Amino acid sequence: MNVTWFFMAAAISLAAALFSPASSARPQANVTVMIDRAPPPPVYERMPPPRRGYVWSPGYWRWTGHRHIWVNGQWVRARRGYRYQPPHWVRDGREWRFSPGDWRR
Repeated sequence: MNVTWFFMAAAISLAAALFSPASSARPQANVTVMIDRAPPPPVYERMPPPRRGYVWSPGYWRWTGHRHIWVNGQWVRARRGYRYQPPHWVRDGREWRFSPGDWRR
């Protein structure tokens, strides 16, 4: 009798695991880039004509570990209820910290 209950409980647990909705959590990793060199001045870019449903993300200097390289601006799909904060460098004492683009409410 106990064996039957064990297998029934195992079958119910397996069914619950198989048919339960998947978790909506996403893994996130935060990497902070801090360097002791200021980025060069921004490069002038002519912004292309507006695109419906997109916001313009201006170009920025990316640190390769040895030097800065320019990354061209691009259109980023808009998110309703959010505002876009483009990638930029922030002075933090004697160092420079890179802040990647993100969406804020």
